[in-house]
Formats: sequence, structure tokens, C-alpha cells
Amino acid sequence: MGLPLTRPMPMPDDDPAKRTEVLPDGLVRAGDDLVYSFRAMATPCEVRIETGAVEEAARAARAAEAEAKRIEQKFSRYLDDSVIGRINDAGGAPVEVDDETALLLDFADHCHRVSEGLFDITSGVLRRIWRFDGSDMIPSDADVRALRRQIGWKKVEWRAPTIRLPEGMEVDLGGIGKEYAVDRALAAARMRCPAPILVNFGGDLAVSGPRIGGGRWTVAIESVDRSGEAAAMLEIAAGALATSGDARRFLLRNGVRYSHILDPRKGRPVMGAPRSVTVAAQTCLEAGMIATLAMLQGRKAETFLQREGAKAWCIR
Repeated sequence: MGLPLTRPMPMPDDDPAKRTEVLPDGLVRAGDDLVYSFRAMATPCEVRIETGAVEEAARAARAAEAEAKRIEQKFSRYLDDSVIGRINDAGGAPVEVDDETALLLDFADHCHRVSEGLFDITSGVLRRIWRFDGSDMIPSDADVRALRRQIGWKKVEWRAPTIRLPEGMEVDLGGIGKEYAVDRALAAARMRCPAPILVNFGGDLAVSGPRIGGGRWTVAIESVDRSGEAAAMLEIAAGALATSGDARRFLLRNGVRYSHILDPRKGRPVMGAPRSVTVAAQTCLEAGMIATLAMLQGRKAETFLQREGAKAWCIR
């Protein structure tokens, strides 16, 4: 719906885009691009810059990496000294947060309201009983009911800059953190290099603009069958793409597939959703949220995307 789609075509062995050369500072030349790879937020990350200026590209790529790791350190739920760790460990006491954290909490609050509670950053506690490892282990109704008492953004007192969680509740910004990091990493890279840049964190990506000469960046959508092949190729000249799906995280029981996309109001997976939704938007944060909200609509995902006027592609 709205995005130019082409089927992946094999490149000839002598295609310039396939030629690589290892350079200093962790860079690899791939065709016309300098590519820098690293790992953050438990996902492979890549900065791709169309330039021949190696030192300038290295500075930009390292700045993107530093920004990604700063955001991971600050907002990880796994770190006691992160902002999220301090909020969750406050034992019901109020916690004052900085402007950046307030911005993300305001965004989460907005998404909760427009989704009528389908998006809820207090629902991360459900990970304690739902482990989407491809097995058939479905938690009991009693376990789900017990955790549902600890879910509900409306129970949280939030008025910037102060947040107070009822004791036993948690917040988790994992649903928006990676997409936010993509946008921030691209901004950090652009401050140090004027060349065309693509930042890709595990398939969520943003570009600084078109390639040199006005060409588009070509990116692949991962197949939902985990074959390693692309389901399709997308062309993008501006903005961002984000994908939400269950290719890697799911449960399978009696022939029924349970997606890792959970309805916080029920404490259970959303049924009837597409296998994958890819959305194009101005920012990766916006694209990621629309893709997630579409998955949360279940069988009504396509209707939701059409109503929102989203540029999107669904795999069922």
C-alpha cells in the first residue's frame, strides 16, 4: 500500500555493489558505500555512507554507535542504574526524570490514548510468563490474571517531570527505544558527515535523503519463513522504515501460532495479525509505532493502516 515494491533480483558476480574492501577504523567499502557494523540493543546495527572520505565517514559512524549505546545504557530495563531501572525500583516513590525521558514518556502516553490502551509500556511484565521461543508453552489463565493486576498505564501518575508507579509495577520503553535510537544515531552521524547516510538497526532504518545523483536506497524486507531470503525489496529516498512481525518470536501449539505481540488488556497474544507489517514514515519512531499499532489490531490491521493513510506493506 503506497510503497514501490520489486521482487529481489540476483546480482551478477561482477556487480560493483558486491565488491568489498576492508578499510581502517572498522569500515568496509561495499560498492559506492562505506559500511560500519556494530552491535547494540541485542541487534546487529549498520551505518552505510555513500562517500569516499574514510576519516569523515569513520567519525560519523562512531558517533552513531556512541549514540545508540548511550540510549541503550540510559533506557535498558536490564540495568539497575538506567533511568528505567531507577523508576522501576523506586518502590512506589516519585521519580523526577530529565527532558529526554519525559519526551519518550509523553510519546508513550499519547500512543496509549490513541490506541485505546492497546499500547501500554507497563505491559512488559508479561515477559515473565510469555517466552516466545518457538515452543508450545502457553501460560495458565491464573498466571495471566495475576500479572494483569500489574498492568495499566492509567494507574501510573505521570506529570512531567515526575513519574510514580504503584509498587510492583514496571515501565519498559523497549517498544519504542530501538526506533528512537535509529533517529538519534542518524542525527549524530549527519552532524559529522554531509554525505548520504543510511542507519539500520535490525531492519528498522532511516536515511538522510536520496543517494548521490538522486537515486534511492534499496533495502530488503525479511521473509517470514526465516529462509534468509528477502520477501521483497523496497526503495526509499527519504524518511524511515520499520517492521513489526513474528518471524523470530512466537509460540506454536496444536497448529496455532501465537505472536509475541501481546494485548495488554487481556495479557494474551493478539490473534489474526499479519505475520509482518512494514511502514514508511518521516521518522523511525513514527514508523515503528504505526507498525506496532497495526499488529495490535489483529485481523483489522490492513483496515487500520488504510484509515491512517499509512504507507505500508503487510505479509500474511
